Amino acid sequence: MHGLAMNFKALSTLFIAVIVLVSCQDTIIVENRPDGSATAPPVSGYLKKNVLIEDYTGTWCGNCTRVAWAIEEAKAVSDKVVSVAIHNGNDPYHYADIAPLKNLILPTSQLALPVSRLNRMIVWSFPETSNVQQALDLTGNNTTIGLAMNSTVANGNINLDVKVKCLDNYEGLKLVVYLLEDKLYYNQRNYYSDLYGGVNPIPNFEHNHVLRASLTDITGEAITGTVNGATVTRNFSIPVPANIANPANISFVAFLTKASDNIAINARAAHANENQSFQENP
Repeated sequence: MHGLAMNFKALSTLFIAVIVLVSCQDTIIVENRPDGSATAPPVSGYLKKNVLIEDYTGTWCGNCTRVAWAIEEAKAVSDKVVSVAIHNGNDPYHYADIAPLKNLILPTSQLALPVSRLNRMIVWSFPETSNVQQALDLTGNNTTIGLAMNSTVANGNINLDVKVKCLDNYEGLKLVVYLLEDKLYYNQRNYYSDLYGGVNPIPNFEHNHVLRASLTDITGEAITGTVNGATVTRNFSIPVPANIANPANISFVAFLTKASDNIAINARAAHANENQSFQENP
């Protein structure tokens, strides 16, 4: 009996050991991702996160200088701010196809300027000049999806590659690609005595990042293949649009939104003839 008891004890110990071994082999180790907030230090291998600011504006709109000033303040303290000026109304830079955007952000209300949105759908709190930090808080140093652009603008033609790099699996994303123009000079109404010297109108105001064309559907086009380790490339080859005053001042903005709520998860700006690398932490 004593021998049987010893054998049974030995078998029991072996059985428990096998269970522990199998349990250990089936354990899934979950990666401890770094902090993705704006103030977290960058972690090697991860990507920068930029905030998108879409500024619905007009040269005739005296209150619109408030948003323009806030954007300049944000860019003065961060290199992770991407902005687009979408002009509307009796304006030399009026964007004729603004309706889909208006229906997206204000489906039941009139588009009374100025209107500003962060990451496409988030209201930038009034007054924007006092809430610059709200925009900066949407940037970050450690995200798992990023963009880079390579372009050639020459001989009346544009060739643009937009690349998306994934360090994780993503589904249900849309890509938006804008063609912008900088260094457009036109008088700007200004109703603020403490902005731009209080001059009204501001003569020959420099209008930058002005939306001139959308190379995708302006509400976004589905993008596939965004899986961990993949780099997805979209190419655009078009003639320079007729409304461009100076092809040397062309720039681009590309951003990714979630199809479920249209909120942008990352954005990137690029000058013409710029070849970008991904914003990866060293």
